[in-house]
Amino acid sequence: MASGFCDSCSRMLREFAARLRRLWGEFEHKIREVFREIVRCTCFTPERRTARDLSSLPLMCDDETQLLSQGSLEALSRVAASQNADLQMCAAMSYLHISHHLTSPLPRAFMDPVMALLLSTDLDVQKTISLALVNLLVKNNVCKELVIEMGMLAPILELFQSGDPAAQCHSCACVALLASSESNRDAFLADGIIPLLALAKSYDPKVQQIATWALLHLTQSDWSTRILCQAGAIPVLVLLLQSSDSEVQFYSCTALCSIATIQEHHPKLLSIGSHYLAKSLLTLMSSSVQKNSAQACRCLQILSKNVLVQEQLMELNCVLPLKALLKTSTPMWIESALTLLSTLSAHPPNNDILVNEGFLEEIGLLLLNHRSTSVIIAHSCKIITDLCGSCMDEKAVMESLCLSGLLQALLSPSLSDETLLHVTSCLHHLMTWDLLRTELSATVTPEQVSRLVKLAEQMGSSQLAYNCAAIISKFEMAEEFVQLLRPHYITMSKYLLLFLKNEDVKFQQFGIDAIVKLKGDGDFASLLANSELEVQFWKVHVQAEETRQLLPMTLPSSLSSVNS
Repeated sequence: MASGFCDSCSRMLREFAARLRRLWGEFEHKIREVFREIVRCTCFTPERRTARDLSSLPLMCDDETQLLSQGSLEALSRVAASQNADLQMCAAMSYLHISHHLTSPLPRAFMDPVMALLLSTDLDVQKTISLALVNLLVKNNVCKELVIEMGMLAPILELFQSGDPAAQCHSCACVALLASSESNRDAFLADGIIPLLALAKSYDPKVQQIATWALLHLTQSDWSTRILCQAGAIPVLVLLLQSSDSEVQFYSCTALCSIATIQEHHPKLLSIGSHYLAKSLLTLMSSSVQKNSAQACRCLQILSKNVLVQEQLMELNCVLPLKALLKTSTPMWIESALTLLSTLSAHPPNNDILVNEGFLEEIGLLLLNHRSTSVIIAHSCKIITDLCGSCMDEKAVMESLCLSGLLQALLSPSLSDETLLHVTSCLHHLMTWDLLRTELSATVTPEQVSRLVKLAEQMGSSQLAYNCAAIISKFEMAEEFVQLLRPHYITMSKYLLLFLKNEDVKFQQFGIDAIVKLKGDGDFASLLANSELEVQFWKVHVQAEETRQLLPMTLPSSLSSVNS
């Protein structure tokens, strides 16, 4: 049938149709390529949609209600269980975001995806989720015991072997935080100690620092400390004292302090040859980082309860670093030095050396410092008493300013009765020396006399009252000193009456002796006449005389003949 078109139109239509078929074929090919790529892509799969939603979550939402919603949990669970590293990383980043913004405990259900991510075969995913776990542990957003119960310790410890410094730092931090819970420490002992000791010897300062921090936490339990020492932790910790990193030095020294508190570990601590531990600690005492100096001093103080360690310290000349610490302006460092010095001074063979090295002068200057704390004053009094117990050079004590320092400390209004007891006991001891008693009698001020009288009147602390009254009684009753006492005669008569009425014979005897001495002054004699104090004085005096006469009758004949 004829088409109705001329030859020319028919030809053009045929060419157009051929071209259209060719273009449609190319277009169809392009469409198929596009859809083939779309099919290959996971954009339209549930996993990809979940990942996309999770990736936008940190950017769009900081609200805890939405972060911890059921939808978030389902999405995290699906993506964490994926075998796709990119999807797992998205979940790990979401947990990192949560760890920064969470202020309440993380629900138990959210911990399952964490475990899945720790078991990932991708190291970057493990590093990210372990960092998130560190943040959650630091803020106590997760229960430490639950982390152990869920079996997370095994993959955390495996990160020790990763060779990646960041992964090792994160895993060590997790271990340190988990080990801070006493119930968890034993869980680390079977598999964790040896790898941890290896990391403590790492050449990477950050890894070494966090590994040492973890070891420190393991020394907070006697049981785990014992296992640590059996595994060879002591030589490692001692070597770390020489680290170039000040934090590593501090952590290792603190760990050694904990170990040293247990006597059974001393042989191992001291068995490292050539006094290596003592030398290392003395070197650390000279550190410019004062907290390290103080901690080294504390460690030596614990160890120096062993006389052999004291001998090592004196042999190694511990004087210079001790003096340096005493001259610092920080009370805590001074207290550490005084604690060690107090331990050394308690051993009489050390005292001549300590006196000759000028420690009495250092103590005197400390007491004259208005910033001295109660701890500093208490230790200073003990050291003075110890050093004066073996030092027979009274002039050296006077030149040391110890007397002036003790009298100034006496005036401090903030000291407790316990600290004042240390001060007055030390002064009472020093006043048994003739030269010191003369010096004190000549230099004591009206304010100091008034303070002694007021303290003697306060019988709430009977020993403090006795010490103060005894110090007053030991002063030489020269006219200059008697003038200082006269304004206080009424107060003195009151506390002497209390002493005479005290059932303790020590107080009664002191009261009699003090009254006999004071009666030499006319003003006191006038006050005493016909007073209740005089009546009590004679009553106690008569009782004492009767006791003296009856005493031979109660003794065996052999002792009675000797006394006669």
